[in-house]
Amino acid sequence: MDLGEPPALPYMDIPEPLALPVPILEVPDAHVPSYKPIVVPPSALRAPPGVKGKPLEGKQPNTPTTNTPKAPEMDYVTVPIIDKDVPVPSQEILVTAVSTATVSVAATLTATAVFKRLVSLLKPLIKTAWTKITKKKKDSSSSSSLSGPPDS
Repeated sequence: MDLGEPPALPYMDIPEPLALPVPILEVPDAHVPSYKPIVVPPSALRAPPGVKGKPLEGKQPNTPTTNTPKAPEMDYVTVPIIDKDVPVPSQEILVTAVSTATVSVAATLTATAVFKRLVSLLKPLIKTAWTKITKKKKDSSSSSSLSGPPDS
């Protein structure tokens, strides 16, 4: 099988590139951030047992406080099995939350019942009005088509 002559491809003369100078780039300089560490003593800092400290003049030594913060509006109940205090909102907060929830549920249920009743009452009225409107439109469109174009 002879394929014949190879195809003659067009030749395009591409000019030589421009001679540009080599760019001079500076070597990047990295500045490593550094910081001076701050030593913060714990809030319950105490001297080791057996070490006596000197009281500062004019200042009273700090008495250690317990680290169990209790909010003023929270009551705590101890769970008997795990012996942990569990926060419970105060009675005022509970009464407010319960009354708000009760009112919102009652309002929702009442509005739903009223809406269903209105739909059942108004559905026949709307249906009757709709049929009268559509019947009137059909009558007016059929009568206008029979009479012909309006006179000018």
